[in-house]
Amino acid sequence: MKDMFEYAPVIKSTKEFTATRNACKLCAPLGAAIAFKGIRGCVPIIHGGQGCATYIRRYLISHYKEPVDIASSNFSEEATIFGGAANCHQAIDNVISAYKPEVIAMSTTCLSETIGDDVKFYIKNYIEEKKDEEIPHFITAATPSYQGSHMDGFHEAVAATVKSLAKGGEKGDHINLFSGFVSTEDLRQLKQTMYDLATDFVLLPDYSETLDNPIWKTYKRIPEGGTPVQKIETAGSAAASIEFGTILNSGSLSGRVKNKNLTTSGGTYLEKEFGVKNYRMPMPIGVKLTDQFFEILTEVTGKEMPEVYEGQRGRLIDSYADGHKYIFGKKAVVYGEEDFVVAMTAFLDEVGIDVVLAATGGESGKLADEIKEYCPERGDKILAKNGWDYERIHEWCQENKPDIMVGNSKGYYIARELEIPIVRCGFPIHDRIGGQRIKHIGYAGTQELFDQIVNSIIEYKQDHSPVGYKYM
Repeated sequence: MKDMFEYAPVIKSTKEFTATRNACKLCAPLGAAIAFKGIRGCVPIIHGGQGCATYIRRYLISHYKEPVDIASSNFSEEATIFGGAANCHQAIDNVISAYKPEVIAMSTTCLSETIGDDVKFYIKNYIEEKKDEEIPHFITAATPSYQGSHMDGFHEAVAATVKSLAKGGEKGDHINLFSGFVSTEDLRQLKQTMYDLATDFVLLPDYSETLDNPIWKTYKRIPEGGTPVQKIETAGSAAASIEFGTILNSGSLSGRVKNKNLTTSGGTYLEKEFGVKNYRMPMPIGVKLTDQFFEILTEVTGKEMPEVYEGQRGRLIDSYADGHKYIFGKKAVVYGEEDFVVAMTAFLDEVGIDVVLAATGGESGKLADEIKEYCPERGDKILAKNGWDYERIHEWCQENKPDIMVGNSKGYYIARELEIPIVRCGFPIHDRIGGQRIKHIGYAGTQELFDQIVNSIIEYKQDHSPVGYKYM
């Protein structure tokens, strides 16, 4: 026995590898659940173990400060070995009985994907069995957490919704808005913009009410709000689509095909299937990108920017001039979802802050190229990193000493150790009230972000001043 071990060949890896220690991303079905909560009357089901749904519920409740019902097919050892068909059907029956939903949206987990469960086949069989009964609409999205991030799962869910529900037809004058993963207040801003333009629209997903409710007199199992199925059905006959995000779901979920450019988002699907022109752009943070958004709206609708937004734009530019002397040349670290990082980096670059590190746990490999495109003057000087975790960000910051961090609350421990300000935005915000209502986009959202960033830097300087001045 000793000889066998003594002469066994030793296999050495030629590639250095560091295990993820504190991932700068979340699981794919979590992102899918958020997207599905933006459909009216929808109950998401996580097809897999109970722990997955429990974790996602707890995580979303901490950010949105609202009750979030997400069902589970509750795999046991038996389902893991023999397949989850019975669990799938039982979960659907339970949800219909308890919630009476308009839509059931099922996303998969690592476990169900690993054993090869065919959820679409299970649901097809369920529909055939219940053909004489009134049943909800069904949507399915493949979202194994060992591939991609929560943003891949989010966009996979949006694409799956469009594929399941959108119909073609005679072209109308309404617009599809695929907002990407923004805050509930951002969604309300987008809707107000379309109302001000007097333009009909389909906003998908719309969780502005379902994940940010007013106070209730009695508990509602399914919160009011969300994009109605009837609206989603008209997406295939829209005049155009506007899609925020240039990376979207091009991580390893779409990496199941060798060519990552084959990513299918909601907008690209409608363009290919129904000829609905898709305008894709980064999240409109900052003057330049918000200008681009209104230019697209003008092109599509033939309507000029309403006067109220001209005023917002002018005040924002004026504040840029007012705050420039406090922030110019400050070194910032930006982190979070890929499309968030691209747009936020472009905004900070616009106002004169030097982004020295743009980091994400996303896996598309496109971050550096996108930042170079939207930060043309100094994009090649920005260290842009896909696949980083918080510990790598931590180590880099310890060595390079940035002046400020911009991102979600999971980076707080880094800022605390370095004794630098952190501007909380994006997702998740677990250590503040109102994280779900932080504005990011448009002139008004940019204004609030700009004021917060400038004031964070002023406050830091003030707190570390030997005299603690009261006047600037």
